[in-house]
Amino acid sequence: MRHSISSRRAFLKQLAGAGAALAFPTILPARVLGANAPSNRITFGAIGTGGQGKHDLRGFLDRADTQFLAVCDVDRAHRDEAKRIVDQHYGNTECAAYNDFRELLARRDIDAVLITTPENWHSLITIAAAKAGKDIYCEKPFAPNIVEGRAAADAVRRYGVVLQVGSQERSRAGGRFACELARNGYLGRLHTIRVNLPTDRRTCPPQPPEPVPEGFDYDMWLGPAPWEPYTRLRCHRNFRWIQDYSIGELIDRGAHVGDLAQWGNGTDHSGPIEIEGRGEFPTEGLWDTAIAYEIQAKFANGVTMHITSNAPRGVRFEGDSGWVFYGVHGGELEASSPSLLKVQFGPNDRRLYDDTNHHQQNFINCIRTRQQPIAPAEAGHRTGSLCYLANIALLTGRKLRWDPSSEHFLNDPAADALRGRAMRAPWTIA
Repeated sequence: MRHSISSRRAFLKQLAGAGAALAFPTILPARVLGANAPSNRITFGAIGTGGQGKHDLRGFLDRADTQFLAVCDVDRAHRDEAKRIVDQHYGNTECAAYNDFRELLARRDIDAVLITTPENWHSLITIAAAKAGKDIYCEKPFAPNIVEGRAAADAVRRYGVVLQVGSQERSRAGGRFACELARNGYLGRLHTIRVNLPTDRRTCPPQPPEPVPEGFDYDMWLGPAPWEPYTRLRCHRNFRWIQDYSIGELIDRGAHVGDLAQWGNGTDHSGPIEIEGRGEFPTEGLWDTAIAYEIQAKFANGVTMHITSNAPRGVRFEGDSGWVFYGVHGGELEASSPSLLKVQFGPNDRRLYDDTNHHQQNFINCIRTRQQPIAPAEAGHRTGSLCYLANIALLTGRKLRWDPSSEHFLNDPAADALRGRAMRAPWTIA
């Protein structure tokens, strides 16, 4: 009979809590955990199995120390395809398939979950998974707004689960190198960060209502979002261009580029103190996220961050003696001087979390050690908050003052109301 890793995980939590007094090793030897023995694999369930979901699923399936027991999706076609992938990988038909994520979370034999739904659902499923004691790999962005991001980060901490945000750029050597140059003064005094998020000016004309496809639980897909008639260009990959579910490029790639900007600025547990901007939105049609923008955010450390729809996509750190640019998703490093790209960091330099081998491997390691992963919940929340603050500045059209400690706008109740959303019954984060 298969023994769940859950009891060992509780044991490791106890070790982590007693670490200072007992000085246990960071990683327990294979003889303790049983290495990759079938009875000691970390058991997974996948929630959301569309394009990104299948990509992440395959990444975890390729690992010898994981075992997928179940998949979940509100689209039967996605669900059936994910089950087929898992069953084919293991050479059996044992993978369970669910329409409702709550059924998957109720299984006590599942240790961890992969959340790759639209971000409209991220915080609700994260909170439910944390309450169920599951460790969580949640695709970026961490949450659909500031209020829910705070609630989800608090739940992760409260229930003692490990959460890795799918901000994979942190696990790439180029991004970490650029951030370390900025953090260690190799650019001189850091004064400006440029976050480039080109939008391709995505628009969509008005769409007529269509019949809901057979096998697609559209009501569950909408979840806490307002009810709207089904049309094909509303759902799946297109959801990110509709503000009921997302805020477009500002969060889609902003969750990557902005994340590196926060990391390099040393503010990935904080945020700006002032933000303003101007942008262009579609004047009609189904898609309504910003298609052009120029946003300026000021930080307490004196740094100004410029978030624009300019190309190329990436982050540029500027100091009074040089600059470095990193293009995300496999882009190149560029610098004001070739010598900057040859820097060898010394023993007195501030080194950032080093996990340039594999983002998913880091999550697996942290499940076993109970350490914080490279992209933890709080950092994911703060990166998301930066992106949502930028969008709120565009929507209000005025300079806003922000308190990153209380996570409220100063003397601006109208802007404060935009930090969260009303949820369609019966869904709530309470």
